[in-house]
Amino acid sequence: MIAIRRKRKLKCSFCGKSDREVTRLIGGPGVYICDACVGVCNKILDATPVPFPGWQGMTDDQLLAALKIAKATVDATRAVLQAQIEELRRREMSWDTIGNALGISRQAAWERFS
Repeated sequence: MIAIRRKRKLKCSFCGKSDREVTRLIGGPGVYICDACVGVCNKILDATPVPFPGWQGMTDDQLLAALKIAKATVDATRAVLQAQIEELRRREMSWDTIGNALGISRQAAWERFS
C-alpha cells in the first residue's frame, strides 16, 4: 500500500510568511507564529510598563522611557495605515472615499498619504 502525503502549507498567522521563509514556526490550536513575530511580541512585552501607575506616579526617567514605546506604537500604526491606503489606491479607490472613511477631506487624505 502506498501512503499518500498531504502537503499542508504552513504559515505564520500573524505575518503570513510560509514555513520556508522563517527559521522556526510554532504551532498552536489552528494557529502558527514564526520566530520573527515572537521576537516582536517579546520586545513589546519587555518594553511595556506593567502595571500602569498613571503619569503622576511615574518618575521622569520612566516617562522618558515610555516615549520610546509610544513612538514605536505610533510608527507601527502609521505603517499599517499607509499600507492599507496604498492597497486601496492600487484597487483604484478614490481619495474622496478614503478621506470619508478616515473622517477627513479628499484633499487632506491625498496630502497625507500620497
